[in-house]
Amino acid sequence: MANSRTFRVAIFLEMEWPLKRHVDIFAGTQRYAQRHGWESMVDQVIIDKLPQRPTKSLAYQGIIGRITKPLAEHAIRLGLPVVNVWWSSPARELLPGVFPDFQAAGHLQAEHLLTRGLRSFGTITNRGDQGQELQMKQFRHVVEEAGCTCKTANVALHALKRTNWRATEQAITSWMDNLQPPFGLYVGDEMIGRLVAQLCSDRGWHVPQDVAISTGQNTEIICAHPRPSLTSVEMNYNRIGYEAAQLLDQLMREKESGNETNQTGNPRHRLIPPQALVVRESTDFFAVDDKLVAAALEYIAANGHRPIGPEDVAQVVATELRTLQRRFRAHLDRSIAAEIRRVRIERAKRELAQTDESIKSIARSVGFGTPMQMYQVFSREVGITPTEYRKRQRSENAP
Repeated sequence: MANSRTFRVAIFLEMEWPLKRHVDIFAGTQRYAQRHGWESMVDQVIIDKLPQRPTKSLAYQGIIGRITKPLAEHAIRLGLPVVNVWWSSPARELLPGVFPDFQAAGHLQAEHLLTRGLRSFGTITNRGDQGQELQMKQFRHVVEEAGCTCKTANVALHALKRTNWRATEQAITSWMDNLQPPFGLYVGDEMIGRLVAQLCSDRGWHVPQDVAISTGQNTEIICAHPRPSLTSVEMNYNRIGYEAAQLLDQLMREKESGNETNQTGNPRHRLIPPQALVVRESTDFFAVDDKLVAAALEYIAANGHRPIGPEDVAQVVATELRTLQRRFRAHLDRSIAAEIRRVRIERAKRELAQTDESIKSIARSVGFGTPMQMYQVFSREVGITPTEYRKRQRSENAP
């Protein structure tokens, strides 16, 4: 339903880049604009149109976008409401903003690759991209907490420019010389993920059998083709755009009513959890040499939320329970029951951190059955209760 007040809003996004962090955010803002009767315009030169001093006749009542520091400082001087959607912006702490929850995305990717049986990992991020840095740190924390190794690399932020591509390729090639398959990789940028897949092929390494790659932010045109298609995180940019518009609406109305809040040094920030992990060919396997164990891991990953036990797993892979237990110990250094618990706990962690579902609902949905059972297992394995974990995650993820 349209509001009685029609606002004129500038959208400051790099729309020439066909990436989700641009076009999907734009789509989200337009969904809100249409619903609430806004007039919105894409304006890449807005800073040139703003007056030098505050005036009642500004061209726009608000701005949403990837905000630079000069634009932020100019808008603040004019008292013009602005919502930032660029985590790496030098003006992030000056402005309200809506951003992806990069830590949650890193956790999601690490959890996914761990369920594939991998024990060795690496990360490649763009130097200067603070969102990828957050995602990488959480990815590394999760895999190292699981007792695995993780090596990291940074590449030039502007690696996609022709003049830097060769240097980036050589840097990644040298870094890969120190890796021994099989291993899993988090690659922050989709195009760098494409380059890594090609470099693996040049070495005779197979994706995903030797190197499992989880990359980027699910720009389908890059991730889906050519083969192997790349697993990636759907970061929920459409929702980010919608909630950025919603926040801007609130700020503009506060300004109109004279109740605007001084946010200098303490701006309102919202983190939006990722929508899903989109699993494609680059990780669609289990990296265990033993085919029985690989099949068992795949079954547990797909069915751990159901009331299954070790006997069910052994029956599905058509082997004796004792044999399968022995092979789990030999290849994974844990029991079948421990793997089922691990998968359930990781799902519970994700639900606790990213949703407002009750403990009872989460316990049922991830396979524990009762809240008491989930409390007992979670507390023993993680060291804190589910409620404490949820509080801690929300406190740590608050900007």
